[in-house]
Order: sequence, then structure tokens, then C-alpha cells
Amino acid sequence: METAGLDTIRYDSRGLVPAIVQEARSGAVLMLAYMNAESLAKTLADGETWFYSRSRRKLWHKGETSGHFQRVKAIAVDCDGDTILLQVEQIGAACHTGNKTCFYRALAGAKGVYTGSPAVLHALHEEIVKKKKHPTEKSYTAYLLREGMDKICKKIGEEAAEVVIAAKNADYRGDDPSLRQEVCKESADLLYHLSVLWEAAGVDVNEVMRVLEERSHVEGNKKTAGHLDKTF
Repeated sequence: METAGLDTIRYDSRGLVPAIVQEARSGAVLMLAYMNAESLAKTLADGETWFYSRSRRKLWHKGETSGHFQRVKAIAVDCDGDTILLQVEQIGAACHTGNKTCFYRALAGAKGVYTGSPAVLHALHEEIVKKKKHPTEKSYTAYLLREGMDKICKKIGEEAAEVVIAAKNADYRGDDPSLRQEVCKESADLLYHLSVLWEAAGVDVNEVMRVLEERSHVEGNKKTAGHLDKTF
């Protein structure tokens, strides 16, 4: 990624620049706030987000009263220099309503809003971690983790077979939306069980995503060993 100096930031007539806050691990957009030169400087110095409140006309430290701090992982500036993107580790909820993100409502009448985001894999991982730490009697996730790796691997084998069967049915019977949906459902079951396996094996979902990212930047073969004649 290229770098840009502080002098490239274009503040508006009020001395403000919009700042989009994104969760670094999941990619979820958490909130939009405003910064001035002072709040940006404090953010850079403290490693936690500071913003400028337009209504109160003063700086505010995110999490100062709620304890829901944002630890800054990266900061980027857009091509025009008039918008800042902060990637953060969010402690607790970003929204004052208690929701993880301020963008928790879909606009009525809008089609295709917030559907199918990969961020759900991170949310799923967080829920699995919670069930591991605080198991409940009727939790299927807690049951799998309690039974151990052999049980989890057995389920993954079963779910993988179900994906194959659903895909073959969809292939044989043509362009049937219900059959495509069956592939989606079975694939979701497989991804869920994979997520449980990752937690049982001590693997973070972002570690898996990092491997995919590393492979995506390599031309030709995507594996370091084996199948050397095959490319992505």
C-alpha cells in the first residue's frame, strides 16, 4: 500500500474530515464520525480513536464513558484525501444503542442490502468462542467441542458428503433455484462445522483468511508443495 502524508488530508470549511471506522478482523463497517487535525493527532499518538463532536463542539475519546474503546490497527486516506478509513479492534459495541455496528438497520425498500457478507464468518467464530468459554446444556456447539476432534471431524465428513450430493442434484436437474439453495444450505452447514473445528484446533478464522490472501497474491501455483502442474 502506498503512503500519504498528513498534508494530503483535505479538511472541509469547518476543519473536519469524515472518518469511517471498520473492524480490522471482520471487515465490518462500524460507524462514521468526524475528525479534525487535533483529534487525528491524538489518535496517532494514543493508538485509540479520538473524534470531533459537531454537536458538542469538542473532542471525544471513543469508549471514554462506555469502556468500548477502539484500538487502531491501521489508517488509510482515500484518493482525494477527503475521507479517512480507520481499521480498529473494537472493544464491546461501537454503537451507543449497544449494537456491534451503527449500521444494524436495513433500509426499507432497498434490495440486496447487507446480504452475504464474509464478515459473518468472524461473527460465527466469536459465537463459537463464547460457547466454548460459557457452554450451555442445549448448545450443539458446546456439545461438539465437548465431544472433541473425532466427533467434529466425523461431522465434517458427513456435511462434505451432503454438499457433494446437493451439488450433483443441482447439476443433474438444471437451473432450479431451490436446488441451488440446497447447495447453499449444505455449504453453510459445512462452514459451521469447519469453524467449530478451527476453534477446537486453536486456529483463528483470520489465520485461514490470511492463507487465502497470501495465495491470492501468488501467480500460478497456489500451494507450496504438491500438484506443481496445477495453477489457481
